[in-house]
Formats: sequence, structure tokens, C-alpha cells
Amino acid sequence: MKIPEKLLKLRYHFLATLMLCVTLFCVIVFAPKLLTLFTYFWPLFVSTALVLALVFIFAKTSPLPQTEASIHKGLLDYVAGDHDSPLDLHNKFD
Repeated sequence: MKIPEKLLKLRYHFLATLMLCVTLFCVIVFAPKLLTLFTYFWPLFVSTALVLALVFIFAKTSPLPQTEASIHKGLLDYVAGDHDSPLDLHNKFD
């Protein structure tokens, strides 16, 4: 009776070990395929990283224009407001 009790106490350890073994097996099996993909697409990865870095650098270094908020208020009111459609003419004359 002592052995099953000890096994029940260590069930999470066994499960973690099993998951680690399955993960290592999957990495060993699928790693060559992933390396093939990385070697094929490395120019795409590098160029994407460079573009993202440039966007980040330009966003941090370029100052925002100092304008008033009232300039864009008309556009925001139009987008957020409740305005009538020009095609909805039958409701205007009721």
C-alpha cells in the first residue's frame, strides 16, 4: 500500500517529466524542418526586423506637430455625429 501512495504523491512530477520528454522529442523531430524554413526565409525576417526598427526609431525621434485640437474637431464631429444620409430622402419629408 505504500508504493501506490508514494506514486500518487509524485504524479505531478511524473507528468512534468513526461511533458518534458514529449517536448524534447518534438523539438528533435521538428527542428530540422524549422531550420530549413529559417534558412529559406531569413532575408524576409531580417528585412521585417529592419523596417520595424526604422519605424520605431522614426517614431521616437521625429517630433509631433504642435497643432490645435480644433483643426480636427470638424472631422471628428462628422465621424462621431449622427448625420442624415443623402440617399434617405423619404424620411425627410414626413
